[in-house]
Amino acid sequence: MIPRFLTLFLFLPFLVGASPEPTPLVVGMELNYPPFEMTDAAGKPCGLSVELAEELAQFIHRPLRIENLAFDGLIPALLTNKIDLVISSLTVTPERAKAIAFSRPYAHIGLGLLTRKDPTIQNAKDLNKIDRIIITKRGTSGHLAAEKLFPKAKHLVVDQDAAAYLEVSQGKADAFLYDQLSVARAQERYPQTTQALLTSLQEEKWAFGLRQKDKELQVLTEAFLLAFQKKGGFQKLAAKYLSKEEGIFRKAGIPFIFSPIP
Repeated sequence: MIPRFLTLFLFLPFLVGASPEPTPLVVGMELNYPPFEMTDAAGKPCGLSVELAEELAQFIHRPLRIENLAFDGLIPALLTNKIDLVISSLTVTPERAKAIAFSRPYAHIGLGLLTRKDPTIQNAKDLNKIDRIIITKRGTSGHLAAEKLFPKAKHLVVDQDAAAYLEVSQGKADAFLYDQLSVARAQERYPQTTQALLTSLQEEKWAFGLRQKDKELQVLTEAFLLAFQKKGGFQKLAAKYLSKEEGIFRKAGIPFIFSPIP
């Protein structure tokens, strides 16, 4: 028979009640967009957006879990409660705003063009022809805008950035419509066969994507973004991940990606 004092000792943790562990903050992103969303040599999530997610989780006192999903699967995952929010260089669009809520924008960017090196391609107008092939990545703002910007051209859609870069580099497509930052980085990878047209064809803003019903997380996210900006967090991330690109943008006369949050 167990002595009464020992019985009390064994059940004491249940009587006192341990504090429950906070629910993880589940952030969805596609880890295939360096330097924002990517993985390190060990396959661990890393990059600018990953650090941003870590800072947010710390700010709201919740552990973080990152779900690596295809870009066009992020919003469906959010709407079916598989993730809590999207932090994946997500562009604010009217179409997306019908389904989800957006935080205040934390970055601005424009759509540019990575084209094959060809003297007949000097600007965007040279690509709006029936014999041109414009490539886009599925689910991106470039994919959504391509038909409007290049109604006469043929359109090819791929699922991965790398596939688009190769199509243009090998001359199988005339241009890839994507954000200016990625265009600048890709042109440096393929300097002999591609050129970058960085003049913005469409101004865009990036924000966190949240469920429209999740008002509490929306409020916390807004507070975090303002606090993170106030302490210089975006400038530190830019210095760590985007110093070369900042120089490219400055040389081209393009405003850099991070600007004061309104």
